[in-house]
Amino acid sequence: MNRSTPIIAFALLAAALGFGTCARAAGSPALPDLGASSIPAHDLAGKDAVRTCTKCHDESEEKPVLSILKSKHAVMADPRTPFADKACMSCHGPSKAHLAPAVGGKRGETDVDFGRNSRTPVAARNQVCLGCHEKSVRMHWKGSKHESENVACTSCHTLHNQSDPVLAVATQTDVCVTCHKNRRADLLKPSNHPMREGQMSCNGCHNAHGSTGPRLLVKDTVNETCFTCHAEKRGPFLWEHAPVREDCSICHKPHGSVNASLLKSRTPWLCQQCHMAAFHPSTAYSGTGLPGATLPSGAQQLLGKNCMNCHSEVHGSNHPSGARKTR
Repeated sequence: MNRSTPIIAFALLAAALGFGTCARAAGSPALPDLGASSIPAHDLAGKDAVRTCTKCHDESEEKPVLSILKSKHAVMADPRTPFADKACMSCHGPSKAHLAPAVGGKRGETDVDFGRNSRTPVAARNQVCLGCHEKSVRMHWKGSKHESENVACTSCHTLHNQSDPVLAVATQTDVCVTCHKNRRADLLKPSNHPMREGQMSCNGCHNAHGSTGPRLLVKDTVNETCFTCHAEKRGPFLWEHAPVREDCSICHKPHGSVNASLLKSRTPWLCQQCHMAAFHPSTAYSGTGLPGATLPSGAQQLLGKNCMNCHSEVHGSNHPSGARKTR
């Protein structure tokens, strides 16, 4: 099949329904009259409203809009969708000034504009979306970090598309890192979560619409969030490791690290941030303090290696003899 066949078929379907019939050839003397229907333009509903808007707003737009007809927002058989009511006007408002005859070759603006340089306040734009979507994962939007930073729904979501990139696991991360550039750098480090590979996305750990936990985490704590995937680290253990029970991020950097297993630093240096008493666990590992034959038995095990050579069950142990996390 020729690659242009689906596009041609879709154009023929749109033409059959009366969409996208605006003549906008170069040198066109005037914009079309949008109020030709016997029904006032701002009172149109369903297909009549779609036809009114698509007389001008078709695939010749800088951002094509007809593809919205293939999205969930345009399922007219579903009374919950905007298009089942007043189509485009359900979100953009009646927009009488925009539908009125053009003055000086220019039309008035829509009541609600969602463009990047929109004059419509972000709160007003977001309220249109929340009128339908303020439920479930979006119930904590009010007062959330993104809401406080005046982020618009359309800063992340693309509506005039058949599919929204931010809703797909494979493409969501690319949307998030357009703002969170430091996280883009983390994902390129040797040790990372499989986000570039499209096996998980930011919303696996974060709820961008607001959360009861810190840093927009999907759960109330860091550990609860980590345990949604790493359940084997949850415990309870007979012999627990205090930092594991307290907060996984004490030892790990979740977005990426130059050290194995997302560790903040290499072992034994990581371990020695806490274990610095004057006995075996505190054996220095740099300069002239390298473990050797003159040091207490067992200390030489750290030479060129790390604590986990022996203390392998660092997250906790259920072995009767596992008090030192060695088994």
